[in-house]
Amino acid sequence: MPFSNSHNALKLRFPAEDEFPDLSGHNNHMAKVLTLELYAELRAKCTPSGFTLDDVIQTGVDNPGHPYIMTVGCVAGDEESYDVFKALFDPIIEDRHGGYQPSDEHKTDLNPEHLQVSAGGGRRAQGGRAGSPRAHCPPPSPPRAQGGDDLDPNYVLSSRVRTGRSIRGFCLPPHCSRGERRAIEKLAVEALSSLEGDLAGRYYALKRMTEAEQQQLIDDHFLFDKPVSPLLLASGMARDWPDARGIWHNDNKTFLVWINEEDHLRVISMQKGGNMKEVFTRFCTGLTQIETLFKSKNYEFMWNPHLGYILTCPSNLGTGLRAGVHIKLPHLGKHDKFSEVLKRLRLQKRGTGGVDTAAVGGVFDVSNADRLGFSEVELVQMVVDGVKLLIEMEQRLEQGQAIDDLMPAQK
Repeated sequence: MPFSNSHNALKLRFPAEDEFPDLSGHNNHMAKVLTLELYAELRAKCTPSGFTLDDVIQTGVDNPGHPYIMTVGCVAGDEESYDVFKALFDPIIEDRHGGYQPSDEHKTDLNPEHLQVSAGGGRRAQGGRAGSPRAHCPPPSPPRAQGGDDLDPNYVLSSRVRTGRSIRGFCLPPHCSRGERRAIEKLAVEALSSLEGDLAGRYYALKRMTEAEQQQLIDDHFLFDKPVSPLLLASGMARDWPDARGIWHNDNKTFLVWINEEDHLRVISMQKGGNMKEVFTRFCTGLTQIETLFKSKNYEFMWNPHLGYILTCPSNLGTGLRAGVHIKLPHLGKHDKFSEVLKRLRLQKRGTGGVDTAAVGGVFDVSNADRLGFSEVELVQMVVDGVKLLIEMEQRLEQGQAIDDLMPAQK
């Protein structure tokens, strides 16, 4: 991996304190957990494919913090990383995912029909966190959502649901070889070419893309380019760019798959307006078909009962799902309670240009903050219910009215 001494075996001649990184000015989850003692315990270990502790932490060492979010500060290089370096990953996962315990089990629900009229903005939909002793069924509250198909398009400009998937038997993007990356691309393209009906589409390889195709994908806001984020660069994810990277999308441009970006596969369902149920239904249908096609070729996705779907960044473990909307909140976005409202709803905001951007013109990208311990249906429901409440608050503020009585309870 570039920018790292992780494969310099001579470093083990030095005592751990001489190799321990200076984390005194850092603010990420890894830096909160990694001590000299833990570093000394793990530094000589590596996974069967050769991923080391220094590989795991390098991005967090090189990037002390982030202006908008609390970063994780580490990555996995393969499925085994989460086991070999369990002593580091477990407390990071617990810290990042709201107390998720090593004994907890994740749950999966990819049935869009389970979206329903649910509890109000301050209540958790369908019980609580999987495997958590704190999980409970809240008392019923007045209904808010109609299953996600009625978010007000006067405020919600677009809706999307995305996740990642990793193919078992291959290293993850920070550590994979050129041959692995090319094999993943080949498998993915073969599987995606079998999709039919409204999921049928075509693949665009980044290195073979014409200027016209590139411009069209830019205009559609589909194109991912060589990473410029230092978080990704320090993880080694931009090696050999653009070799074996590409984008597949259906003919309707509502279902996309990115190949070999931050994860092996990044699956995205999206469309204009506020019909989140339609977006989620397409997402579930496409994802299930893709998994079936991979299984027909004797490949499966990385998954285990504790961590759910295994992905490169610990922040995406579990569902890997981010359900979000681009939403106009010019009044609420300036309100001093906005951040607290989002926190209580277990939502997060960013600019519409991505994690490194601020909001422009009062338009925010609002999505679920959780990935692990909740099912896909629960997370989408959380977004639907939360967005309903945000719109209600925005409408109050448009009329110059107070929103104190709408403040939600902590989910």
